[in-house]
Amino acid sequence: MNVTAIGSATATSPDERALRDLYLEHGPALYSYVLRLLDGDSYRAEDVIQETLLRCWNKRNLTDSEGMAVRPWMFRVARNLVIDAHRTRMARPQEVSHTSWLGDMCAEVDDIDRMLSSMVLHDALEALTPAHREVLQATFFADRTTQQAADDLGIPRGTVKSRVYYALRSLKAALRERGMELGQVVGR
Repeated sequence: MNVTAIGSATATSPDERALRDLYLEHGPALYSYVLRLLDGDSYRAEDVIQETLLRCWNKRNLTDSEGMAVRPWMFRVARNLVIDAHRTRMARPQEVSHTSWLGDMCAEVDDIDRMLSSMVLHDALEALTPAHREVLQATFFADRTTQQAADDLGIPRGTVKSRVYYALRSLKAALRERGMELGQVVGR
């Protein structure tokens, strides 16, 4: 049974008309009540309303009769459905939403990979000559142009370019010896 079908004018039997009238009269107030109980979860609220109306349909409790008002009964049924759903969720292991556990696990792996890459890079840099380490520090790690590095180091710009070229070549070789490529380390 679909709640939207209840509100349509296609209800033909007296029970269907009574259910539609019941929904139109009490549905908005019941929805607001259930929505508050569920902390604003509109999807679950709609499910609870639908289940409440289904129980009205099954019990043929569609109108006030024999001193029993339908509205308080509907609110009690809805409240009990919310409580039952909460107890069911608490009895099961905690649900994992979406793929957050996978993202968390990948983040941890990425952090470990980044740390290991950093250690390998540091070790490879130690294998370079002091002049090559100095020029890489002044250009790549300090994010400076070759001219800025040349001014800072007090050497000609051409010398900086040459040293960067040979330092990168040596660094690639040192990383390869350690089982990594420069792209694996720099790309992170």
